Amino acid sequence: MTSPFQLYINGQFEDGAAQFDSINPATGQVWAKMPEARTNEVNRAVAAASKALQNEAWAGLTASQRGKLLYKLADLIEKAAPQLAQYETNDTGKIIRETSSQIAYVAEYYRYYAGIADKLEGSYLPIDKPDMQAWTIREPVGVIAAIVPWNSQLFLSAVKVGPALAAGCSIVLKASEEGPAPLLAFARLVHEAGFPAGVVNVITGFGPECGAVLSSHPDVAHVAFTGGPETAKHIVRNSAENLAKVSLELGGKSPFIVFADADLQSAVNAQVAAIFAATGQSCVAGSRLLVESTIKDEFVQRLVERVQTIKIGLPDDHATEFGPLCTLRQRQKIEQVVASSLQQGAQLLIGGKSLEREGYYYPPTILDCSDVPQADCVMTELFGPVLSVVRFTTEFDAIQKANNTPYGLAAGVFTNNFSRAQRMTKAVRSGIVWLNTYRAVSPLAPFGGHGLSGHGREGGADAVLDYTTTKTVWLRTSDEPIADPFVMR
Repeated sequence: MTSPFQLYINGQFEDGAAQFDSINPATGQVWAKMPEARTNEVNRAVAAASKALQNEAWAGLTASQRGKLLYKLADLIEKAAPQLAQYETNDTGKIIRETSSQIAYVAEYYRYYAGIADKLEGSYLPIDKPDMQAWTIREPVGVIAAIVPWNSQLFLSAVKVGPALAAGCSIVLKASEEGPAPLLAFARLVHEAGFPAGVVNVITGFGPECGAVLSSHPDVAHVAFTGGPETAKHIVRNSAENLAKVSLELGGKSPFIVFADADLQSAVNAQVAAIFAATGQSCVAGSRLLVESTIKDEFVQRLVERVQTIKIGLPDDHATEFGPLCTLRQRQKIEQVVASSLQQGAQLLIGGKSLEREGYYYPPTILDCSDVPQADCVMTELFGPVLSVVRFTTEFDAIQKANNTPYGLAAGVFTNNFSRAQRMTKAVRSGIVWLNTYRAVSPLAPFGGHGLSGHGREGGADAVLDYTTTKTVWLRTSDEPIADPFVMR
């Protein structure tokens, strides 16, 4: 099978050390061959990125010129969005209506960081020495290793690549081996935009010979990772080899909290989007529904009725609302956790059994865990379309249950009581709180979490600062000779 996908290293496209099959999750069949980077390719990519930092073609650009390159890249992404969306749908099973809208919006992230490139300012220090002046300047931290998962990869790479390039860094971007097609295609746009050789390198490959080599490379200054906590632990250990800065955006088990005074239909629609959009394969998925006991039955009934109308189909059909999971491994894990949760006493309200059709389909599933709030499905991040329902009685009870998790990425709170909304915002332990909405994102808004959801923030203006280091400059202003240090006065 001839493949249009290649690695991108030092401004050149190449086939890599080997090839591996990429599976279309809707059919379970091979749809393309992908290039595999191993130790040699990783080393060459980092070397190219390191060299680019010293090359006048990149290091000699003004901040405004870097911004213009990012603007051009944004325009190319917007133009190529339909093709990129089709690649992502083929490679990951995400439905085309979602990949199309999301990728088109990714261009706005690059435009945002293009505009920030020449806004990175140092500061003058009112130093306490009369014959001295001092000021700070911002400089690029160095080579960035950006490692992203298969889901929403163009978005998750934009919040790393955008600020890193705005700051003047160079980057090695590792796409997930589970669905690298969109990012390998993205490399063509980088090339077309005119970035100097080595500034952006795009590779993919497997853990020991690719990801581990990249995250522990001595020339990498910052590892920006999005993925699961277990892989993150390996990355943190690897970073001990190079003492690289590490930022982690990991998973979640986000609470979706509905009070009796909420607009129930609005909350139902938001809950459907929170857990069943992207087939539940989202780090911010609202997978724990905490609903006030007085409205629990009514709310769940409305929710089940809405879920029954979701259109399951082929992901490249624009009428489809719900597609397959990305991998067979995901489906098997979900089947195991749902089965154990039912044995523990959870009640199945809808779904709960893999669909008998080609591909990796698992239906929208709701489990009532009100009598078993510690069931496996409540406590485990499934990265799939499984919603666990738990009732609460008081505001304090809702807070306790919301925070009963080692994760802390996102939360949704639905109430028309403004004072309660303020109290809940403060009390819920998460990096993001959505009030009477869910899954809203913007280039201007930072996101990230606590605990097993990682540390550091992506998005927003401050994200660029994470890719810089501060240099302090001292200037002696006196015309008098410096005194002999060994003559006591």
